[in-house]
Amino acid sequence: MRAQFLACAKGPYCARGAVVIQALPQPARASQEFPDIGVGFTATRKIGNAVVRNRAKRRLREAARLLLPDHGRPGHDYVFIARQGAAERPWPRLLDDVKSALIRLAAEDGARTPGQRRAGSSAPDSLPGPLSDTTSTPKSPTPRS
Repeated sequence: MRAQFLACAKGPYCARGAVVIQALPQPARASQEFPDIGVGFTATRKIGNAVVRNRAKRRLREAARLLLPDHGRPGHDYVFIARQGAAERPWPRLLDDVKSALIRLAAEDGARTPGQRRAGSSAPDSLPGPLSDTTSTPKSPTPRS
């Protein structure tokens, strides 16, 4: 069971509001006559005590029950990760978060994989090289017109 959660973490994911959804295609199941959808739920201790975590997971289970048949891809595993506020988020907004994440994952090109930067991110793709020596000859100021 834990191995499936860890494997799903290597696939594409989408974060929306109070939920992160990870998806992983399962080619062995996709080739079946009636491929099914695997689903798991988790909430870390960061979001609150056991009562809060359980409430968040119950809400995500119900959202998945309503939305996965229409927006999930057969032959895929999904992991729903509750984020801060998932237990208190208004129900329509939580449903919208889950629906938009599933739609984005179904598009496949809109989802991110672990280690991939967001489009338009100002952060460099790699760490900078060695710093240049700034104590040598200072640059002359550019003349203003």
